[in-house]
Amino acid sequence: MTDLHNKLCEQLNIAGLAPIPLPTLSNIQTLPSWFAVTDLICSTMSLAWGALHRYAKVDQVGQLDVRLANLWFDFTVQPQGWQIASAWDNIAGDYLAKDGWIRLHTNAPHHKAVALNVLGCADDKDSVQAMVGAHNAKDIETAVVEQGGCAAAMHSIEQWRSHPVGSQLQYEPQLHWQLSETDQAQPSQPNPTSPLAGIKVLDLTRILAGPVATRFLAAFGADVLRIDPKDWHEPSIEQEVTLGKRCARLDLHNSTDRAIFEQLIAQADVLVHGYRSDALEHLGYASASLSALNPLLINVSLNAYGWNNEWSTRRGFDSLVQMSSGIADYGMTQSGSDRPKPLPVQALDHATGYLMATAVIQALELKRDAGLVSQVKTSLAAVAELLISNPLSDASIAMESRQDSDFSTTLEHTSWGQAKRVKVPFSGSVIQPHWPTGAVTLGSSNAQWR
Repeated sequence: MTDLHNKLCEQLNIAGLAPIPLPTLSNIQTLPSWFAVTDLICSTMSLAWGALHRYAKVDQVGQLDVRLANLWFDFTVQPQGWQIASAWDNIAGDYLAKDGWIRLHTNAPHHKAVALNVLGCADDKDSVQAMVGAHNAKDIETAVVEQGGCAAAMHSIEQWRSHPVGSQLQYEPQLHWQLSETDQAQPSQPNPTSPLAGIKVLDLTRILAGPVATRFLAAFGADVLRIDPKDWHEPSIEQEVTLGKRCARLDLHNSTDRAIFEQLIAQADVLVHGYRSDALEHLGYASASLSALNPLLINVSLNAYGWNNEWSTRRGFDSLVQMSSGIADYGMTQSGSDRPKPLPVQALDHATGYLMATAVIQALELKRDAGLVSQVKTSLAAVAELLISNPLSDASIAMESRQDSDFSTTLEHTSWGQAKRVKVPFSGSVIQPHWPTGAVTLGSSNAQWR
């Protein structure tokens, strides 16, 4: 096992649990990167898969197809006769400032409005570059963030190591566990073909880590109910991450909707959310308030930049954390590129998602068998630390791109039309992923449990 994997296993070795059983690896191929991306993929997916088997008390874990696992860290949907919207807004991207590079994340309309307001320019890349080029990256980043937007100046790994946030993240675990006792331990034998059947998961997550976690849980019987604000849309991601879920909308500033939300919380087994560390608190739903509504609630959460530093309330996404943490700079330097070079996939998002799924499953086991209720926190920046701690001196060899044989021949019926999806990477076990429905649009269901 790699140091990366050992570090994650140590953080899951709590409360006397047996080690998580791991699948064997087959069809080993690697993504092209200056970081151990495929190691991160194999470790996080294997831990989620193995935790599910330990929870279900199934000994035969089977195999993980590494090529397919790599593909599941990218877009897995192949539309049949329709198209998915572009993943990026027209001005989202990297820009060269007076003193270095900065990335603007403008996919959400309000984030785009902030960036254009700060820069005072037209809505096109040339105009944005002209204004960015006249200022320092740090000044633009500060102004955008202060107005509620999303931006990240590029650091080297060494600069990040000496940054107040980056230096602290070196000592922050990828998973923070907080356990409390309950008298509700009820050891049982789950149905091995649907081990999470009957588990209610309230999903308050957005692009992309949290939805990946709950997509995994939905594949094994969990009733996943995603809640979004009335005006939130993810036109390029919904097809990827709503598989097997129901999606509803609530306005938590509205008293009627708050009452519905509180009833959902009271009946849920698990809450998964990706709000900034103070966002739910400002809505009146700090951890203590949620526990008061449901003392047995498992609470698993993430943010972008960690939980115990000056950026803990900062908005962020995978691509921004790659810029902040030195990943994009190291890739640029090592490859001799003249532009920031990110990871080949949004590996921080996906890996964090599978870690969250692992945490949920282990928390369910701790509650069932030991009477312990878990609150677990993680962050994209903490997961980035796994990669930047051991960058590669040589780039890994690229595997072949997606081929028709990588896709299932079974058509998935989505809200947009029929689609094919990359084959699941797990085999050789009585437990197999099965999503009850295809991908659906946000807000297509009522806010209620089945």
